[in-house]
Amino acid sequence: MKLFVQPGDGIAPLLQGIRNAKNRVEIAIFRFDRSEIEQALAEAVGRGVFVHALIAYTNRGGERNLRKLEMRLLGAGVTVARTADDLARYHGKYMIVDRKELYLLAFNFTYLDIEHSRSFGLITKNAKAVQEAAKLFEADATRQSYTPGLPAFVVSPANARRQLSAFIRGAKKQLLIYDPEVSDTSMLRLLEDRFKAGVEIRIIGRLKRATTGLATRKMPGMRLHTRTIIRDGLQVFIGSQSLREAELDSRRELGMILRDRAITAQLIKTFQEDWDREELPQQAPQHDTPRVVKVAKRVAKVVARDLPPVAPVLEVIVREIVGSDGSMQLDPAMVEETVKDAVKEAVKEVVENVVENAVEQNGIPLGK
Repeated sequence: MKLFVQPGDGIAPLLQGIRNAKNRVEIAIFRFDRSEIEQALAEAVGRGVFVHALIAYTNRGGERNLRKLEMRLLGAGVTVARTADDLARYHGKYMIVDRKELYLLAFNFTYLDIEHSRSFGLITKNAKAVQEAAKLFEADATRQSYTPGLPAFVVSPANARRQLSAFIRGAKKQLLIYDPEVSDTSMLRLLEDRFKAGVEIRIIGRLKRATTGLATRKMPGMRLHTRTIIRDGLQVFIGSQSLREAELDSRRELGMILRDRAITAQLIKTFQEDWDREELPQQAPQHDTPRVVKVAKRVAKVVARDLPPVAPVLEVIVREIVGSDGSMQLDPAMVEETVKDAVKEAVKEVVENVVENAVEQNGIPLGK
């Protein structure tokens, strides 16, 4: 089993895997802008390798690029399947070579993720893991249901909540966590319980709410795009599942729990370096600040002008929830706070995806 670290290892391991393929390559795609990988897939077809690409039906803001990619791959002789639309997203990223080697990734096949983000990937020849990945690929490619068969193979929404809860609950001494956003109530409660039991917990990323005992720091100097948990210096989870309700319960996400001394040691070393690295103050160029403010003001005006009145919508929804007899009691303050949080999260997700899509289209590193 091998680990590769982004940024740093780049796409070389992926290209090598495709170029070494003898019989077949199966690749699941959520976002994609690496022409080198596209070319390698086309060349594999030219060698007689069966290449099967499973492309997400949507990635919010990038549907047109996905359709263009689909047409290019079809033109190169790649067999292309589209995921169903039964889940909010099909966000897993992985590749299977010759049904013998699995590339499980926490990053997309993009410049932004590979060159400008902290992320990790695993390469394994473990026969059970490869077989389970192939089973998942076939199920999603043919839009059939998937039943998990390997506890260490973590798939949302099939078994992720159960397996990650057990993984966290099993911590005795330490949890080192990379996660862009920890917000799931049950997972936060588990982390708090572990802290109360004496477990050291450090998180590089963000907590949805202030939580006693959970030390957090921002990812210094780069974008964070991995979800990784190191438990007691012995076992690790690497995947695409944040400890968020959506990524545990309503999206296709993929990860793996493993015990490997060399990989664990490398992850601990990387985490400690990231934790200790100081965030250097960054000042945006003066000409960018007015531009950002101008864009924000224009967006706010359009939203305020074009959105329908909120009150009638809220009234209908509350009536549906409470019921005609009015027997259920709601705390107005709690409803207000929850709605604010939900709106903020929705706007944040839209902005992040639009910016990411723009970056991918123009090849501009984030923050420049």
